[in-house]
Amino acid sequence: MNKIVQLSSLSFLLLLISFFSLQAQIMRPVKWSFSVEQKENEAVLLLKATIDPHWHLYSQDIGDGGPIPTSFKFTPSTDYELVGKVTEPKAAIFHDPNFDMDLKFFETAVTFKQKIKLKTTNSFSIKGTLEFMVCNDKMCLPPDEVEFDLKLKGISAEPKEKPIEKPITDTLKTGLVSPAPIDSSASTEVAVATSVSGNSSDPDADISKLEKGCGGDGDEIAEDKSYLGILIAGMIGGLLALLTPCVFPMIPLTVSFFTKRSGTRSKGITNAIIYALSIIFIYVALGFLVTVTLGSDALNAMASNAFFNLLFFIIFFIFALSFFGAFEITLPSWMINKADSASDKGGLVGIFFMAFTLSLVSFSCTGPIIGTLLVEAAHGNSYLGPIVGMTGFALSLALPFALFAAFPSWLNTLPKSGGWLNSVKVVLGFLELALALKFLSNVDLAYHWGLLKREMFITLWIVIFGMMGFYLLGKLRFSHDSETTHIGIGRLLFSILSLGFTVYLIPGLWGAPLKLISGFPPPEFYKEWITAGQSSECPHNLNCYHDYETGMAYAKAQNKPVLIDFTGWSCVNCRKMEDNVWSDPKVLKKISDDYVLISLYVDDKAALPPTQQYESKTSGKKIKTTGNKWSDFQSRIYQTNSQPYYVLLDNQGKILAKPRGYTPDIDIYSKYLDEGLCRYKKRKAEST
Repeated sequence: MNKIVQLSSLSFLLLLISFFSLQAQIMRPVKWSFSVEQKENEAVLLLKATIDPHWHLYSQDIGDGGPIPTSFKFTPSTDYELVGKVTEPKAAIFHDPNFDMDLKFFETAVTFKQKIKLKTTNSFSIKGTLEFMVCNDKMCLPPDEVEFDLKLKGISAEPKEKPIEKPITDTLKTGLVSPAPIDSSASTEVAVATSVSGNSSDPDADISKLEKGCGGDGDEIAEDKSYLGILIAGMIGGLLALLTPCVFPMIPLTVSFFTKRSGTRSKGITNAIIYALSIIFIYVALGFLVTVTLGSDALNAMASNAFFNLLFFIIFFIFALSFFGAFEITLPSWMINKADSASDKGGLVGIFFMAFTLSLVSFSCTGPIIGTLLVEAAHGNSYLGPIVGMTGFALSLALPFALFAAFPSWLNTLPKSGGWLNSVKVVLGFLELALALKFLSNVDLAYHWGLLKREMFITLWIVIFGMMGFYLLGKLRFSHDSETTHIGIGRLLFSILSLGFTVYLIPGLWGAPLKLISGFPPPEFYKEWITAGQSSECPHNLNCYHDYETGMAYAKAQNKPVLIDFTGWSCVNCRKMEDNVWSDPKVLKKISDDYVLISLYVDDKAALPPTQQYESKTSGKKIKTTGNKWSDFQSRIYQTNSQPYYVLLDNQGKILAKPRGYTPDIDIYSKYLDEGLCRYKKRKAEST
């Protein structure tokens, strides 16, 4: 059985790393956006490339023998006539090490322009393709093609409101990008919004041009500053790992070994410090490995991917069983033996491999903790998350070895190894089991299975933490537990916390908000017991829409502005905003009375009808589900894929205020809603 577990654990780890490595190889350092400047019988097409740092895009004119130049092809039509060729800004000449040539290329961003003459009074489309090649200082990507489709009005076409069910584009007075309503019956991608002459399509660039006197001009989009939280979580994980039976007994043994082997106390301290630094290096390197193999886009995708959430549920459930003593997860013995043999070499190399051997030997206890930490850090959608988390973990794990080597007399104050170490593992098993339910809940929400609604989730947590409290009191024992003759003060305090938390959860079965754990249970509207007058689809019984077109139509009918809520079923910060910010009476009243709420779930797995499926020109992926549709919409129009993401629009689709992300401060979010409402009223007054 142990052999099977060992091989399964290693195989799974290798497959997971291989899969992530393949995902990380897909690079798209250039993003294209398209807009139109239209005046009477002529127009200018703007084809803008936004280029990632350290990459460059080549000019149209680079000569022979080098890379593929950027080129444009327009589908011929009797509706328009090209005037001249595509123009570009003056490009500096740089030496390109990839081709050992002096070439013209662009960095950061560049806009190509094509002037056209209109020849029809009807609205029409200009279609075409562009080809480009992109390189950095070390490598080049294969040439790529992008299709574009731009909507224009005819020469004498009078501005008029188009039917809601048709794709439209808005020309903005503010210079900001406006999302084009989505044709729910079409099998094509969301239309690209247009902007007026001389203005950027980037919402950050022209925020100061919005109506003054409403506040918020130039405010930065709120971000989730979670690095400190990840670091603290990592340090807590390291402290828990120290208290496991795999690590705790190693402290006095290792410190005594260094003190005796080194000859002098100062040399022993030096070796122990090197040993501690080696431990830190090993675990931080693991965090770095996760970072470079996954990347921030993959981390965000993992957070909303049903397959990975279900996989994490299985992993955490297995970890829990391991901590309960059902079996032991260990790495293959040959790996441990090789590391142990290398530790006999002496010197810095020998000390490093001693630390590496500790990491391998203690895997059965630290593995589940590390796995939990890396998964949670990955859900933070950050490159640095896993590195920061593993830094905190390693600091807590390594620091005692250095301190006890410096002060050996402190070893006498350590409690003796015994049954209490196994109790720590069992408690961790309960915690792993509770966390596992979160990942199963994410899948249940995305697919609308209805298996783990809010009441059931809270009920299972009540049972888990209640059993943990009784276990700490000695009322529940596993086969490998020693008999508990008395309860220590520490164990008593932890049992009180566990049972107290259990009691705290109970009112949640009848609708209590449970803000202490907001983000973990399913949203409060996803429940079994729906009473008369309650909504089963929107938080806090708000009237909301889950389709952009339907919500915009209602906003026009009610003459109200719109709050677009890009959210996700598996988004923890989305639930925190709903539970802790939207629940505030003044915020809730503003959303309910002053705005039309459109909540778009980017991870919803409901399948689109075949006639509405299409291939995204942004990502090249097949858009098959409702979540795909809204995720593609957000990425294409707002150039971001993070949630929550809030956009305030008037009922013509024009932006009222700079979009915001996670904003846990109630006053700031309330002022943000006031800002949008103020501008909406000004525009309404100007139009009358």
